[in-house]
Amino acid sequence: MKIQAIKYYENGFMTQPFAFGGEEGMDKFDPSIKYRASLQNYVIQTENDLILVDTGIPENFEDPERDDNAPIYNGDRIKSYLSALQDLGYKPEDVTKILLTHKHIDHSGELKSFPNAKIYLSKTEASELNLEGDNVVAVEFTDGSYHNFPKSQKIVDGIYLIEAIGHTTGNSIIIAEDEDKYYMIHGDVTYTDEALYANKLSIVFEDIEAARQTLDNVRQFIAENPTVYLSTHTPLGPENLENQAIMDLNNPPESIKPE
Repeated sequence: MKIQAIKYYENGFMTQPFAFGGEEGMDKFDPSIKYRASLQNYVIQTENDLILVDTGIPENFEDPERDDNAPIYNGDRIKSYLSALQDLGYKPEDVTKILLTHKHIDHSGELKSFPNAKIYLSKTEASELNLEGDNVVAVEFTDGSYHNFPKSQKIVDGIYLIEAIGHTTGNSIIIAEDEDKYYMIHGDVTYTDEALYANKLSIVFEDIEAARQTLDNVRQFIAENPTVYLSTHTPLGPENLENQAIMDLNNPPESIKPE
């Protein structure tokens, strides 16, 4: 199994109130504290499949201008999602499966670009996106629990779609098992690893109680299993992947300030 980051935005930022303020309120946190932001999704190559986890912002998306007072700025677009994928050596027609964490455009924007791919996503998100057709698998999580997560669906050997609602009402995470590690690609359970360590929810959610339960489940899993945590909106995701960094919730690394 080979996992790579599809990187297409860099040098962004998010504020602490945005990343931490979901439960206590944004006013309880310091807007002058900023964390690094970026935008990337992930691709998993197995013996028999090329699997995308999320499909990026569409090529024709109009990027907002940088505003240093914004709660989050994903950064500067360095290339399109499809170009970034091709730079890793893959063509759209090579993709056999897409695992979608949730409906937001920065995760689903290029779904149409993969003619040979089956799309796996929760039944709730399939309905929200009006996705239908022979290539769409609306997952109902019929494979029972996975470790401490109550609902899961096995996609292929070693790769699981896990129900993890809260950020959206159909949100999922993906866990890939490889040798002695677990790779958790979580969409937006947190926006930055600093929030994972601090046990804080962002301000972006559809169900706050479910989001809290999901974050609790994620933290329990990480505490009990050697986990590489792969985020979408922080360069810590690709850095964790490159360094094969196992999360230790009791020993957070020093936070690096954005440029």
